[in-house]
Amino acid sequence: MRIEQQPAYVLHSRPYRETSLLLECLTRDHGRVGVVARGVRRERARLQRAQLEPFQPLAVDLLFRGELATLLAAEGFGAPLRLTGDAGLAGLYLNELVVRLTGRQDPQPQLYEAYALALPRLAAGEPLAWSLRRFERDLLEAIGYGLQLEFEAETGEPVESSQLYLYTAELGPSPCRPGMAHALRGSDLLALAEDRIPDAAGLSALRVMMRDVIRFHLGGGELRAWQVLGAAMSRR
Repeated sequence: MRIEQQPAYVLHSRPYRETSLLLECLTRDHGRVGVVARGVRRERARLQRAQLEPFQPLAVDLLFRGELATLLAAEGFGAPLRLTGDAGLAGLYLNELVVRLTGRQDPQPQLYEAYALALPRLAAGEPLAWSLRRFERDLLEAIGYGLQLEFEAETGEPVESSQLYLYTAELGPSPCRPGMAHALRGSDLLALAEDRIPDAAGLSALRVMMRDVIRFHLGGGELRAWQVLGAAMSRR
């Protein structure tokens, strides 16, 4: 099967054989796709390696044969994005999240749109912590693991702003007492549900919650980007 002018982003690349690259791409209509870019590491390649950098919106032509597709052509569209410093690290985190939490060739246009919204937010200098929490929320929703943020897990009662909760990935929020580890305010859960940025304490609590949820869906695994981001923040 051949597809043309498919909107896509490169999530990851690594050398493949002597002159090629093996790419992981997020496409609008075909989800995450493994792509062989043949010959792009040659000095005089028709398609230059620089055209396949992460974070750049592309239109690609692909030939599907089995699990991997072959890249036939790629061209940029729209304004190129520059993610540097912390924004660049955050972008790499988004890429690792997508690679680790999705399967290949599972169409998820909602995820593609969430990713396409998140990158300009990072490039524009919007608060990194809030941009990451919004993308994590939207990614989980797109892949079928949407968060329960507005109702208590056991009773179904509405979450109350002034109440403290513990959030478990299997169930959702349950009321808890003050002083319990990983407790967060109902107002922070509601802020994430309603797409309102919470205060610094709320962002910190949501970060811990989201890591627990993502770790659960990784089967207890860790993301390399967590270590990289943590090391970068510790040097501040």
